[in-house]
Amino acid sequence: MSEVHEIRFRGRRFLVLLTMGLLAGALLWRAVDLQLSHQGFLQREGAARYLRSVKIPAHRGMILDRNGEPLAISTPVESVWAHPGELLASAPDWLQLARLLDREPKRLRRLVESRQQREFIYLKRHVEPALASRLKNLKLPGLYLQREYRRYYPVGEGAAHVVGFTDVDDQGQEGLELAFDEWLRGIDGSKQVIRDRMGRAVEEVARIAAPRPGRDLVLSMDLRIQSLAYRALKGAVQRHRARAGSLVLLDVASGEVLAMVNQPSYNPNNGAERVSSRFRNRAVTDVFEPGSTLKPLTILSALESGLYQPKTVIDTAPGRFLIGRYTVKDHRNYGPLSVAEVVKKSSNVGASRIALSLPAEQLWQSFARMGLGEVPGSAFPGEASGRFNHFSTWGEIEQATLAFGYGLSVSTLQLARIYAAIGNDGALPELSFQRRDSVAPSRAVVAPKLARQVVAILEGVVGPDGTGGRAQVAGYRIAGKTGTVRKSTAGGYSDNRYLAVFAGIAPASRPRVAAVVTIDEPAGDEYYGGQVAAPVFSELMAGALRLLGVAPDEQTTVLAANGRLASAAPAGISVH
Repeated sequence: MSEVHEIRFRGRRFLVLLTMGLLAGALLWRAVDLQLSHQGFLQREGAARYLRSVKIPAHRGMILDRNGEPLAISTPVESVWAHPGELLASAPDWLQLARLLDREPKRLRRLVESRQQREFIYLKRHVEPALASRLKNLKLPGLYLQREYRRYYPVGEGAAHVVGFTDVDDQGQEGLELAFDEWLRGIDGSKQVIRDRMGRAVEEVARIAAPRPGRDLVLSMDLRIQSLAYRALKGAVQRHRARAGSLVLLDVASGEVLAMVNQPSYNPNNGAERVSSRFRNRAVTDVFEPGSTLKPLTILSALESGLYQPKTVIDTAPGRFLIGRYTVKDHRNYGPLSVAEVVKKSSNVGASRIALSLPAEQLWQSFARMGLGEVPGSAFPGEASGRFNHFSTWGEIEQATLAFGYGLSVSTLQLARIYAAIGNDGALPELSFQRRDSVAPSRAVVAPKLARQVVAILEGVVGPDGTGGRAQVAGYRIAGKTGTVRKSTAGGYSDNRYLAVFAGIAPASRPRVAAVVTIDEPAGDEYYGGQVAAPVFSELMAGALRLLGVAPDEQTTVLAANGRLASAAPAGISVH
């Protein structure tokens, strides 16, 4: 019996040993098989459990003024994101989390639940450092922070219309941020990191691609002058309770935009102030009839014809000029005026008589050479070309009213470019929002001698008995022209809505800069260009010329008129 038991025991032991041997062999075979045949698959699956590819955000290039002062910079911030499945599994305190994220608890939970099949959703972008710290302290599985960049504009609304802004993904949306988006935008990099079970990166394994930061953009703008322009324009718009206003200051030789401001403006750092109606850069996109500020072009065409000289006399009596069923009128009867005095007194009758004495084609060519009807070429988004009809469509009244700036339209930037050309000895500069370190391209459009004659005529406008006396700047000779434009309405021109304009050049002896000021619909008793826009020009130039190091060219101090100025007449057109 014992022998039988011993045989059975041996048999069972052999069976157990055989089974264990077979199992060990199978495991060994499987291990070898996995190592040899499935190595790549297993490594990928293992890495997927702890390795992650993470984006390395690239730094967007800065926008700087011509002296290196920052106008737009990118600062590092944290954004909150979640892995929906992991966050739901961690069963967070939805009320506490929602309060931190400034969200409604029910909506936040529904958002996460509706996207639980995804691996990534943003909960809040660009949070403050204090909030990021509090969210970290929650230590919620599935809740993560990611480093990004947020755009900051140190000057705020002072340069908003020129610089523009970016969206939450740091892509340009308006202004030069949009125009130079490819220049400024960087290329994100990527790296592999090891994450712990909480999803936190604990070690960088490899850098796949290094981030390439965007390039800095150096503007032609001078922040000091920009600030002066902004304060001067905003003060005038508020003082005269105007609807809007624009100001452009150009370097006459280089075509660089030294300052450009608009009212109303907005703060690009405050999302609540980003109202679309305030985004547009009025100085570039909005057009208007320039009125008497275009009379210098009529005079240039007259001088080019050889039929006129600055002292040639034009009879403007009796202050009215009948053209068909239309009547062109002056503010009063000026009687005989020289060509220079036609501009100085801003005589519509005198300008019309000169224009009608010239061939329509010649007048059209003189105006067209100055860039009327064409895009200024500054590369700013949405820049307007204005309206300038071909001479073949003109009648007598169109040719006459063109002489004093009606029947065509320009932008503030276009008008500033025209005056820059006059100040630049008749060379039309190529505009630029970028700083230029070399000689700027320009196109000769007027003989230098004639351009200088017009500058001298415009200097008389700013004299004590001209319409632009309030544009004077102590120590400097100023050349310029006022304009008081009746705004076009349905059925004709308004009797109580005006655009006050002043366009000028300084200093008159050796022009360095040209500027145009437009004030849209000033309220109250003062609405003439010489009363409303000229003082803004004076305030700006008083600081800008000194900041640019321009030496005074007037030995004696120029005193402004005591408020009793001959004002530019509004458009005097009547139909009978």
